Amino acid sequence: MIVGTVKEIKNHEYRVGLTPESVHELAAHGHRVLVETGAGNGIGAGDDLYVKAGADIVATAAEIFATADMIVKVKEPQAAERAMLRPNQILYTYLHLAPDPDQTRDLIASGATCIAYETVTDASGGLPLLKPMSQVAGRMAIQAGATALEKAHGGRGVLLGGVPGVLPAKVAVIGGGVVGFNAAQMAAGLGADVTILDRSPEVLEKLGMYFEARAKTRFSNKANLADCVADADLVIGAVLIPGAAAPKLVTADMLKTMKKGAVLVDVAIDQGGCFETSHPTTHADPTYVVDDVVHYCVANMPGAVARTSTYALNNVTLPHALRIAELGWKEALRRDVHLRAGLNIWDGKVTYQAVAEDLGLPYTPAEDAVA
Repeated sequence: MIVGTVKEIKNHEYRVGLTPESVHELAAHGHRVLVETGAGNGIGAGDDLYVKAGADIVATAAEIFATADMIVKVKEPQAAERAMLRPNQILYTYLHLAPDPDQTRDLIASGATCIAYETVTDASGGLPLLKPMSQVAGRMAIQAGATALEKAHGGRGVLLGGVPGVLPAKVAVIGGGVVGFNAAQMAAGLGADVTILDRSPEVLEKLGMYFEARAKTRFSNKANLADCVADADLVIGAVLIPGAAAPKLVTADMLKTMKKGAVLVDVAIDQGGCFETSHPTTHADPTYVVDDVVHYCVANMPGAVARTSTYALNNVTLPHALRIAELGWKEALRRDVHLRAGLNIWDGKVTYQAVAEDLGLPYTPAEDAVA
């Protein structure tokens, strides 16, 4: 198979779909790998490293889209990239379609076979291709929130861990999954006063056992959520419904109860955000203020730590890429029900139910694609 990776063009996105080590693995299995010149510069991997690994360096993304059987990316294809996709071409990347009707419409029209990292599952019901970026984003959320809390950045002027004789900041983490757990780990490690909200008794019990006295847990209902948000200096939105748009848990009315200069970090913004007042921002202009509350809603947070993120991502995406290249997408998905869960668009049809429901589109089961 001819496998291609291109330079990411989303604002301040420095990750790359394939590391030189991943290219070496694909080439060792007999596949031809095309890499756009400069694609790895953001992780410190120049063209020479890709050539040494066995790649062919190509001058433009257009040449790769025109030639490759499978495109391996990180972020969802931008409009210019979507226009270059071909029928039956494989796109293997993050998609986050539910809050993005324009992208969904373009991918349907392309006729490409689109496999989304964020909906591939594993035997335990987890999302293994989303997990490493959730770990990065959860940890980064505290860094970003701590910076936004500084007075010079519009915040309250509060140090997360406080100092002797001065109370630490109060941090509310909404959602106890991978993002929430990693955010709570970071916040507690810095000495903040941390409360984690979740609706699952099992999750709350697990979090309670792990953190013991270092963080509090609280059942997430409207009253408890409103109370925590009003009391917090920093709120982390870490809610996920796989493949679907995030629920708007923090309302505009709740914002009016918050402290002036408090900070919201919406890690769910890729799926539309879990704060009613959220809209996507970029690393170039990461924050905005509504009702005196600072909002940080960068949609590609892990892109800021591109080297760590790229290697963590390739660790989990490469095995599936190899399988697809070896067997072809249809046979690979036929054999692996968990990889099949990643199929979101095929032959102009939506094959992931949550996406179809959120966007009001007809749904075709992924099983039909591999029948």
